[in-house]
Amino acid sequence: MGKYYEYLHTVGFEETNIVGNVYYVNYLRWQGRCREMFLKERAPEVLADLQDDLKLFTLKVDCEFFAEITAFSELSIRMRLQELAQTQVEFSFDYVRLDPDGTEVLIARGRQRVACMRGPNTRTVPSRVPDALARALEPYAS
Repeated sequence: MGKYYEYLHTVGFEETNIVGNVYYVNYLRWQGRCREMFLKERAPEVLADLQDDLKLFTLKVDCEFFAEITAFSELSIRMRLQELAQTQVEFSFDYVRLDPDGTEVLIARGRQRVACMRGPNTRTVPSRVPDALARALEPYAS
């Protein structure tokens, strides 16, 4: 496996259901958070472009679960670039539980496909992936 961008997260009570395990929708939220933090840390010029007219539309999201986690589990969400096309980007995400003894357990795996678009909300059209984003993603290709 290639290099990954890592977002660390500690599960809170608000992310669990009545049974005490993490509610599935949070895994998708963490994908989005990981992607946002990547932009903030590795491609800040893309954030400025988002303030202008660039839009990142999430086209597809999935997540496959292997084990359950509960409140106060420590996670590493590891994002890799799966595909870089002219107007779209596909990411993969590994959700790894970090146990106190140093053990790492893969608990879930997900994917996300994003399209770059530009223009006013009523007339958005596909747009090339910004060069700054493509450069920032290069080290994370799997």
